[in-house]
Amino acid sequence: MDQTATGKFIMKKRKELNLTQEQLAQKLGVSNKTISKWETGKCMPDYSIVESLCTELNTTLAELMNGEEDDKSIHTYDNEQIMEMMKEMQELKNAKITFTGYILIIVGIVMLTLSQLFGGTEFQNFLSGFMLGLSICQMLVGIFVVSRQMAGKTRNK
Repeated sequence: MDQTATGKFIMKKRKELNLTQEQLAQKLGVSNKTISKWETGKCMPDYSIVESLCTELNTTLAELMNGEEDDKSIHTYDNEQIMEMMKEMQELKNAKITFTGYILIIVGIVMLTLSQLFGGTEFQNFLSGFMLGLSICQMLVGIFVVSRQMAGKTRNK
């Protein structure tokens, strides 16, 4: 599954149908920037939209994933297998992001605790204040990342 090949295939099929990125985006309910990211290989379509994309481009899921017409393709995939694989990949990516958010929160709490141990001299007070500020920022970023992931999970259900 080559993102660049898939992107070029999406662009080729879109142009064969005389569709602009904007028109395809409207049909799929995404932005034209999203279509652009797919076509340049920067990211892959979300598993929840792949079937609609295949329908709009008059192609099969296997062709889309291979990035080529199926006539000469030696790869044979069951559509359900591909969808399941894409769903699992998306879930792993989301879990990784959520894990990163939790790590940021934990490190922030540890730094907050450590910042309370410093104090006394002018430099130690500065270090304590710096660690306090940094820990609060880390915790806020962590909370933002985790809450955004949780909101995405409820929206996709």
